[in-house]
Amino acid sequence: MLLIFISWLYILFTVVNFGFITHKLLKINKKYFIVIAFSGLFSVTLLAGFWAILWRINVEFHLVLLILNLLFFLKFKSGIQKVCISFFYEIKKLPFFLKSLLGIITVLILAQCASVPYIIDNESYYIQTIKSLNEFGLVKGLANLHLFLGQMSGWHITQSVFNFSFLFKNFNDLSGFCLWLGNVFSIIKLNEYFQNRKIHYLLIGMFPLANLFFFQFISTPSPDIPVFIFSLIIFYYFLESFPRFDVEIFRVISLLVLFALLIKPTTLILVFVPVFMVVWNLKNALPRISSILVTSIVVLLFFIIKNTIISGYPFYPFTFLSIETDFTLPKILAEFYYELTRLSAFHLTAVQLEEMSFYQLFMHWLNLPKLDGLFNKSILLLILITPFLLYKFYHKKAFWILYILMCFQFVLLVNSSPQYRFFMNFTLLFTFFIIALIFKEKRHLYSLLALSVFVTVFFLFVPVKLNVFTNNTLANENSTFSYRNIVLPHPNSKFDLNFEKYQEGNLEYYSLQNSPFFWVAGDCPIPCVNKEQIAYFKTYFKVVPQQRTVRLKDGFISKRIENE
Repeated sequence: MLLIFISWLYILFTVVNFGFITHKLLKINKKYFIVIAFSGLFSVTLLAGFWAILWRINVEFHLVLLILNLLFFLKFKSGIQKVCISFFYEIKKLPFFLKSLLGIITVLILAQCASVPYIIDNESYYIQTIKSLNEFGLVKGLANLHLFLGQMSGWHITQSVFNFSFLFKNFNDLSGFCLWLGNVFSIIKLNEYFQNRKIHYLLIGMFPLANLFFFQFISTPSPDIPVFIFSLIIFYYFLESFPRFDVEIFRVISLLVLFALLIKPTTLILVFVPVFMVVWNLKNALPRISSILVTSIVVLLFFIIKNTIISGYPFYPFTFLSIETDFTLPKILAEFYYELTRLSAFHLTAVQLEEMSFYQLFMHWLNLPKLDGLFNKSILLLILITPFLLYKFYHKKAFWILYILMCFQFVLLVNSSPQYRFFMNFTLLFTFFIIALIFKEKRHLYSLLALSVFVTVFFLFVPVKLNVFTNNTLANENSTFSYRNIVLPHPNSKFDLNFEKYQEGNLEYYSLQNSPFFWVAGDCPIPCVNKEQIAYFKTYFKVVPQQRTVRLKDGFISKRIENE
């Protein structure tokens, strides 16, 4: 906990400096401290991403980052200090209850970040993606080694910067830092709601009620956390400004949308939020969007370069466009991975999926067991009842636009990979909307927040079997805090680091002993892949991963073995 807190102080200093410069360049004069911090994370991510094309994200990068950090601070010291003083004043004027709430939440987030990692994706590709960035940067054909490594998220690039791998090996908690920023923003807006009584302030102010759900994600660099938080802030600013066109709010929204896309392309529907703002005010907006268009082109360029380097497909896992190189992932494997994610979302085999009509498939998805089915039914229920509630209580264009976007998101994903977490940003918004219709008074809201903290504390310190929520045996117990992690956080992997070295052609790789699941990689040295995966693809696809040269930095290829 203590080491994580110290690292967060440096991270906050860095992202505020970089965010301040970003706002200067984009002429955003309104100094929203939390938004500046997120903008700084965005800028550092882009800087690190382009750096990783040629070099590793390691001590060399941090020396450059530190120099830029100091230059920015010294050059704009007065302005940065004003932003910080204004932020501290906002915290100072919070009532005692909200100050206490923020303090308790801060300690709980740090404790959860220091605990055992919960998310299984951390063990399949989060750790290995970040280690690869730290040791080599962007590696050609990395997806040939492990299919999941091809979906490298922008958030993992950010984490590869702020895990300080050259100093300490157990920092893996940037999602917790992001959740803390989201809670600070939310609590400040809740306090403002008690003065202005505007519903969108209340909607974002309810964000801490969802901490119990988020906490299991933050001991790993889960890309879902920043997407949820960015989405709610985007919705807040959209509801705040629409239908008028505030160019600075438009730029803030656009930055957050671009960052969300870089982190998780399934958030594509969010693009329509700034698009609606421009279309609705076309005459005033068009002359003032050039800086955002340039930023968008830069983000798209990096996204294409990143995906092409690591997989050969500019829009991996989609295979409609490929760049033919020696390290391009064979199309049959790319299609297998895409189909695998779809089957996983529906919990079906390929044969079962093929035999089902759309209606049967939809009903199967709706009635999935446990937490999946519960959330799926909740999403459908929200879609059905929200129009009636909007028409009766808040018949405003901005709310209707967000509702329509939620429906589009549903239609787009229901035929591809309709995992409930891909809907969670809209689910949270309209769930908070329904709660806001019932609980508006301070005493009721304080009671809800206190209850949420109590439940969060319980799950943080008391082991609970989660069989009622999931059939996944690797995720059937919550991640709890141990006193051993008061100073040093838990290692990045939940599994023991027992591995063996294997040889396949010119590839020497590491594999965990007694592999707990098929896609596991854990925290083994690079290159790491489950030996069962190697055997599976060798048997059924007649390919094995190989090094391009004797240097790991030069990347990987898939070698066909039909003649063997």
